[in-house]
Amino acid sequence: MKFKWTVCLLSMLLATAACRKDEDSGPGAGEDLQHGQPETLTTLKGFLLLNEGNMNMNKASLDYYDYTTGVYRSNVFEKANAGGSGLGDVGNDLAVYGSKVYIVVNGSNKIEVLDARTWKKIRQINLDNCRYITFSGGKAYVSAYLGVVGDPAAPQGSVSEIDTASLTIMRRATVGRQPEELAVVGNRLYVAHSGGYSPSNYERTVAVIDLTSFREIKRIDVAVNLHRLRVDAYGDLYVSSRGDYYDIPPRLYVIDTGTDAVKKSFNLAVSDMDISSDTAYICGTAFSYQTGRNEISYSMLDVRTETQLQRSFLSDGMDRNGKITLPYGLAINPENKDILITDAKDYVSPGKLHCFSKSGKLKWSVATGDIPAKIEFLKKTP
Repeated sequence: MKFKWTVCLLSMLLATAACRKDEDSGPGAGEDLQHGQPETLTTLKGFLLLNEGNMNMNKASLDYYDYTTGVYRSNVFEKANAGGSGLGDVGNDLAVYGSKVYIVVNGSNKIEVLDARTWKKIRQINLDNCRYITFSGGKAYVSAYLGVVGDPAAPQGSVSEIDTASLTIMRRATVGRQPEELAVVGNRLYVAHSGGYSPSNYERTVAVIDLTSFREIKRIDVAVNLHRLRVDAYGDLYVSSRGDYYDIPPRLYVIDTGTDAVKKSFNLAVSDMDISSDTAYICGTAFSYQTGRNEISYSMLDVRTETQLQRSFLSDGMDRNGKITLPYGLAINPENKDILITDAKDYVSPGKLHCFSKSGKLKWSVATGDIPAKIEFLKKTP
């Protein structure tokens, strides 16, 4: 009797597996599946999430969420590129431009370029210590550290211009030490410097590059250890300072690109931020070596009036009592205004992704890879 039951059970499992294989055929078939909440959207089909992974562990990974089915698929890069060596160390930035996906893998010194429909690899662009990417006029612009930890004679950072048709590096410009995020306004590229390899001598400027000559034309003095950089609909730049983790607190600054001068600042820490319409959503983790603790915050700004809104954008208690351990990545769905927040937890174990409605109510959560960081939405194709 026991033998017959075992045979029946195995038959059922095989049949189920066969059905599941047919059901999940297509890009990324076979990876771990989780479920969120299906959405009927007009312009978006889903989003990609880049997990940074940990240095020297080849654990960077790419996940995909399908709005139509509500299915969350993990490790779609590895599944779509079977036989490869994985995404690498550390997945630092992710962007979709045209029909391609660009993944900046910092420790592996490369930019992976994928087909946005299949996630199959098109080309690898080698660039030492690459950090962040932005786009304008058919060109990609990528910041790179270049410097060596603790080396006072290390070179300055750079920004490379990549043609998105040929996927080749066309020009390079020298900027300050350890450049981070960048943004294009008109015919100028703005680059935030951190100087993070020299904590006693942080950088404190934003470089301005003329895109015609592709040379740095000036620097804007802001504050120490700059990181995030976003542009609003009015041409203002929002740039974050991480402070020095001791006596200088983190802050957020507003630069008027008409005058290239700082015109306002906010007492806010910024782990990540996203500007949707006239609202800037900000999640902040402010760490202090003096207290050994993180101060967590969820804030909003009205970018039209440049004022802080006096409430959290989460409304059901997820912003309290440690329900989100370490907010890390943030993105606002441009169509239905859902709020997506990643939780890096302890930086070494799988994180979480939470989806909230525009009113701040939790809709669903899924497990991610290690250090879930960057979210990019994918549009429906005609």
